[in-house]
Amino acid sequence: MPPQARAGAAVAVVAMLAACAAAPPVRVEPQPELAPIVEATPEPERETVQVAPVPISPVVIVQQAAPPAPAPVAAPVNEEEQQMLALIADLQRYASETADELRRDLAAAAQAVNRARTDVNRVRLAVLLTLPGAGPPDDVRAMALLEAVVGKTPGSSPVRQLAAVLYSQIVERVRGLAEERKKSAAAQEKLDQLRAVERSLLLERNRNAGGAGGGGGGGGTGR
Repeated sequence: MPPQARAGAAVAVVAMLAACAAAPPVRVEPQPELAPIVEATPEPERETVQVAPVPISPVVIVQQAAPPAPAPVAAPVNEEEQQMLALIADLQRYASETADELRRDLAAAAQAVNRARTDVNRVRLAVLLTLPGAGPPDDVRAMALLEAVVGKTPGSSPVRQLAAVLYSQIVERVRGLAEERKKSAAAQEKLDQLRAVERSLLLERNRNAGGAGGGGGGGGTGR
C-alpha cells in the first residue's frame, strides 16, 4: 500500500475513534404501557311513553245566596200628617179648577170652618179667599185666619209652617198692592192738578177774549 493511502486510512480510523469517544451512549427509556382501548357500548335508547292529559274539571265556586232583605215597613202616619197631605192635594187641585169649582170649594171650606175650627180648615179657607177665581179676594180675612194658626205657640207642626209661609206671601202682596194704590193715587192727583191748571187757563183765555171783544164794540158806538 502506498504511503499516502496508509496515511488516509489512519486518519479515517482516528476520526471514527474520536467520534465514538465523544458521543455518549444512547439510553433507551422503556415506553409506558398504554391502557387497553375499550370501546364504549352505546346506551340503549329510552322509550318515550306518551301520557294522555287527565282532564281537570272546572272549579265551581258556590256562593251562598244572601238572605232576602226584609220588606220595608212603612212608618205609621199620624192624623196630623194625613191632614197635611190632604191639604197639599187640595191646594194643587185649586190651581187647575174653573171659577165655578173654586166657588163651590170656597163655600164648602167656609162650612168646614164653622163646624170645626182646625188649623187645616183655616188654611184651606184662607187660600181660597185669596184666589180671584173664587170671588173677590179677601186678603184681610185670609190673614186673620192664618194668624190664628201661626200665633199658636206649642210646637211647630207642618201645617203651621205652611200657614207662616202663606201669611208672609199675603202680607207681601198686600204691601205691594198698597204701594201700587199709593202710586196710582199720586199719579191721579197730579193728573187732576194738570186738568185744573188747564181749565184755569181756558177760563182765563175766554175771559180775555170776551173783554177784548166788549172793548172794541164800545169804541165803535162812541163814534
